[in-house]
Amino acid sequence: MAVAGYPYVCVGRGRFDVTGDMSGEAAMKLTVVYHSGIRHDITSGKHRIVTDQPVEDGGQDAGMSPVELFVGSLASGVGYFVGRYCDRHQILTKGLSVEAEWTMADQPNRVGHIALAIHLPHRVTPMQAEQLLKVAHGCTLHQSLALPASVAIELNPHHRGEKPL
Repeated sequence: MAVAGYPYVCVGRGRFDVTGDMSGEAAMKLTVVYHSGIRHDITSGKHRIVTDQPVEDGGQDAGMSPVELFVGSLASGVGYFVGRYCDRHQILTKGLSVEAEWTMADQPNRVGHIALAIHLPHRVTPMQAEQLLKVAHGCTLHQSLALPASVAIELNPHHRGEKPL
């Protein structure tokens, strides 16, 4: 989380200026490249994730769909935050898991509801449970949904003013 007087939050592989200014060095970047069919590859540094659609939707099921990846990212972010809390408070993390279920909504087409279930293989005190849920709600991805990020979409932003071929 950002600290008063220090407008950065650590996420992913760097820091992000929480003022929303993406013109400086703090902005993070990844690239999505069309592969074939309806498959796309996402690269960030040395990491690559394949997204595709199920066969029944015209894909080859070579990877998670973008919606599955979206929900999975939220669940893994919550798992990360909960795991870090457990580590700091000597709560065993072996067997920790987060299950996600979601439904879609229409007009516009989107994920309408996400339910996350955090599973710890052992009991925690009521106070620990309260703190774990507070930490889970503080997850960067959860907060990005609770207070939506602005999204700018441009077509060929580096080719302005050039005549099309």
